[in-house]
Amino acid sequence: MHGLAPKDLSPTATKLRRLLHYGQIFQSHALHFFYLASPDLLLKSDTPASQRNVTGVIMANKELAKRGILMRKFGQEIIKAIAGKRIHGVAAVPGGNYKTFTAEERQFFLDGKAIPSVDTMIDWTQETLQTIRQYHQDHSAWLDSFAHYPSGHLGLVGEDGALELYDGRLRAVDAKGQRTLEDIPADHYHHYFGEAVEPWTYLKFPYLKHLGRDQGWNRVGPLARLNVCDHINTPLAEKERQRFFEFAGNRPVNRTLYYHWARLVEMLHCAEVARDLLHDPEILNDDLVREGKRQGEGIGVVEAPRGTLIHHYRADEKGQVTWCNLIVSTTHNNEPMNRAVREVARRELSGQQEITEPMLNQVEVAIRAYDPCLSCATHAIGDMPLRIELYDHNEQLLAERTKDSCGFDAM
Repeated sequence: MHGLAPKDLSPTATKLRRLLHYGQIFQSHALHFFYLASPDLLLKSDTPASQRNVTGVIMANKELAKRGILMRKFGQEIIKAIAGKRIHGVAAVPGGNYKTFTAEERQFFLDGKAIPSVDTMIDWTQETLQTIRQYHQDHSAWLDSFAHYPSGHLGLVGEDGALELYDGRLRAVDAKGQRTLEDIPADHYHHYFGEAVEPWTYLKFPYLKHLGRDQGWNRVGPLARLNVCDHINTPLAEKERQRFFEFAGNRPVNRTLYYHWARLVEMLHCAEVARDLLHDPEILNDDLVREGKRQGEGIGVVEAPRGTLIHHYRADEKGQVTWCNLIVSTTHNNEPMNRAVREVARRELSGQQEITEPMLNQVEVAIRAYDPCLSCATHAIGDMPLRIELYDHNEQLLAERTKDSCGFDAM
């Protein structure tokens, strides 16, 4: 393992990596909001499943859907320009960055000829934020009560307490905003976090050791990051952060569906950072790789689009990994997602003896708010259909349904 911390990389490599990372978050947030979340917000829960998707959004709001597609494309093109390709890029290497960023590549994102420019991305994100603010005003009763429960919140912050997505310190607060983890170095995570297991799931349950399994779990992701930071160091996103908390009326916000609004605030921040970096002449330099000393252990913590991501490896003298531990974002959100499902199920299924598609969609709405990546968080082989069982207070089975890739079948 290469013994270089982010601060030891060249300024050019650091800025290119940061631009790559913020482009990735921008496109991922665009994918989630416009493709996955907008059907939950724009379409009724009893809309047929075949229409409750991005195609249905196109029919309901063509301009919004078009912008969503182009916004995601912008972020993907950033990734391609820096990393060589949109998926599984090869540019980030030990010690820095493998390839240069050319003036022609930079101009591609500034002039708006081939794709909408970075300035257009900022404008569109601001307009989408206006839409989500109005949506919250019009639907506050549902948004405020849906899967609303107290929790802790975890994320990275900079040295000045600002929102930090690339390289920062770990901070956590409880449901009332009191600090439960005080800006610790990210590579000290293993001194503070435990991981519980349960026999009924492949996902682990991370928690803060000093608070214990029952009280030490945290949400991660856009909502949690806004809850733990003191400010955002780009002006437009900071103004939107303030509007977010002015509307919510308290801090931290413990309402699940506010994830979508927080996600858009982060998109604006990412676009502002991307614009500043694209105008920075240093990203065109060729000082890309610094030599480091090979180490036997490495820890990396970064804010992935869906939340705090921890990688921890140990390797032998040949460089072969002998031990590893990952706490991915969806693992952090395992307990919160279970709590959200329970809250919604109590509301939607209480007193019912039949499991309907609209009821189940409400449960899915709660899960989708967390933007889960279950393939990263689970370790299982074979087909894993969704199985829902409804019991009464006497533990008598009332109804049962399964869902696989072909949809729901009653049982």
